[in-house]
Amino acid sequence: MLQTSKRFVKPLFAELRLPLYGWLSLISQILIVVTGGLVRLTGSGLGCPTWPKCTNESITTVPAQGYHGVIEFANRLLTFALLVIAVLTLIAVVRSSVRKVQKLTWPAVLLFLGIPAQAILGGFTVLTKLNPWLVGAHFVLSGVMIAIASVLVWRIKQPPTQVIPSLVYGLAWPTTVFGAITVIIGVLVTGAGPHAGDANSARNGLNLEVWFHYHSYPAYIMLTLVLMQFGLLVRVERPFKGQPRSLALNISGLLLIVTVCQAVIGVAQARLGVPAALVGIHMLGASVLVSLLTFNFLSTRAK
Repeated sequence: MLQTSKRFVKPLFAELRLPLYGWLSLISQILIVVTGGLVRLTGSGLGCPTWPKCTNESITTVPAQGYHGVIEFANRLLTFALLVIAVLTLIAVVRSSVRKVQKLTWPAVLLFLGIPAQAILGGFTVLTKLNPWLVGAHFVLSGVMIAIASVLVWRIKQPPTQVIPSLVYGLAWPTTVFGAITVIIGVLVTGAGPHAGDANSARNGLNLEVWFHYHSYPAYIMLTLVLMQFGLLVRVERPFKGQPRSLALNISGLLLIVTVCQAVIGVAQARLGVPAALVGIHMLGASVLVSLLTFNFLSTRAK
């Protein structure tokens, strides 16, 4: 029996599992943002009105909490899935080759430590009856975790070094900075919007219409920078028709598509009165955008 258990457990920690764990880490970090958005957009933010228990008497949701309790508790359960993935990843990293240990240790450790940090911050959010500033901080922390998971995926993949035009190299930093500013202001806009997570929860008091504009300014600057970068990469690679497109060009193209889609959805939200469905899609887009911004930055670096 012991030998059978070892044969089953050992492959879980094998180095060859790292690509799977890296992608699972990234996908699950994005997924928890989406499910967190579902909690808020369905008014289920206090479906479990206390923390760490769901109610004062029960760890799990109870029938009296209705579907709001089911949605909120399901979101909490996802944290355990993230923790399992993080533990498997960390053990696999420690057992991997020396070179990979050096490159992968810090993102794997930060992902592991970030999960209890997310849980605790989420707990304070519930205990403060969905304070909009804590809700926003929770999303920002998730964004940081998505970026770290993206670094982990990149380092596991170890893509070959590419020759990057100096202008593209120079655009990487401002693109990333304006992308981060766009996402952070978007969090503030969400805190001013109508979807608080519970009918009795406060909003942050910012003027929604005014902050829509503040959100759009860095977003359009980022869009311009991404468009410039994509154009430069296309121009450099045009003489080599028939050759596979570079990874940097592929990432830049995906980043451009997601940025345009986010801009269109953002305008639609403002015009249509911030419908819940569009907010959810926009949150998913923001999560993917954070990952692509990270990949885009890494693709312009020599390592």
